[in-house]
Amino acid sequence: MKKHIPNTITCLNLFCGCLACIAAFKGDFTYSAVWIVAGAGFDFFDGLAARLLKAYSPTGKELDSLADVITFGMAPGIAAFTFLQLSLFQEEEIVGSLLIKIIPCIAFLIPVFSALRLAKFNIDERQTTSFLGLPVPANALFWAGLLFGMEKYLSAGLYLPLIIIGLILLFSFLLVSEIPMFSLKLKNFSWKENFPQYLLVILTILFILIFRFEGVAFGIVAYIIMSVINSRLSRK
Repeated sequence: MKKHIPNTITCLNLFCGCLACIAAFKGDFTYSAVWIVAGAGFDFFDGLAARLLKAYSPTGKELDSLADVITFGMAPGIAAFTFLQLSLFQEEEIVGSLLIKIIPCIAFLIPVFSALRLAKFNIDERQTTSFLGLPVPANALFWAGLLFGMEKYLSAGLYLPLIIIGLILLFSFLLVSEIPMFSLKLKNFSWKENFPQYLLVILTILFILIFRFEGVAFGIVAYIIMSVINSRLSRK
């Protein structure tokens, strides 16, 4: 019985991803972000359950990647697509109806590069204790924080869609890059051995207190910067 618990939790992650996709298609970025974060919670606990119960399985590994593609790839991709489509529609006279149909599709680079990242991670033996490139859940949390409540910015002008497109290209590159990123999982509760992880948690909490849910996006940016600094210090 216990061997099915981790896979059940993974399925809950996938279920949250489906709900996030529905909300994103409707332009409800707030609920889409909430379901992505809920999926991230289940993604954390399925691995924890597997370790505690020693219920590892090849099926669980494949199911986890498939669920992540939906929750952390497709859901934020649809959210970004919908936002670009709705915001560019406000500027139809400048952009043109044809470009309104084409440009938002750039958002689907998010699920494409997320799938590439997951496929690479599954066969890369170098990423057992740390990561090379931005983890897919971290990328999704960035988009969840960024797009949370973005309904009110649909008429902000052309500059915001251009920023979103630039971020899509940047984070798609980060997903498949060789930039070392430290793992967010704790092997023990030692402050010295887990200083980057504890510092990131503190910074993220501060960002959330200051910027509310949008602070999650700042937390992921801090994670990227800290990983780069940590990597350079380790080399020295």
